[in-house]
Amino acid sequence: MRRDDRDEPFDDLFREIERMMNDMMNGSNMDVHSGPDVENGFGADTHVDVHDTDDELRVIADLPGVEKRNIELECDGKTLTISARSDHREYDERVSLPRRVNEHTATATYNNGILEVVFEPADQSSDISLE
Repeated sequence: MRRDDRDEPFDDLFREIERMMNDMMNGSNMDVHSGPDVENGFGADTHVDVHDTDDELRVIADLPGVEKRNIELECDGKTLTISARSDHREYDERVSLPRRVNEHTATATYNNGILEVVFEPADQSSDISLE
């Protein structure tokens, strides 16, 4: 073992992490949805939060550079799909909701690149009486 190996035992690990981060930022390991042009819209700029209270479930997504007419929302009660596109990107995010919601009463707003979708909780299933 060389002396400098003992002085910096994590040097190789840090170099490898830095290499992987550089590869990721340069687009070599990016997935289809985010693409290599992270600075042009989706990808690192996009963030989705889910807030669950007793009365409602709120999904908030940052969609910078997207026009309202280029956003499509779909929900099956358990998963919200957000599809959007800008001049530089196509975005398809599936958000697993923490509980079942009533997708028929959902409301959505989009303002200054922020999408907000509000759901009411789904009614509890009915009891089935055994006769």
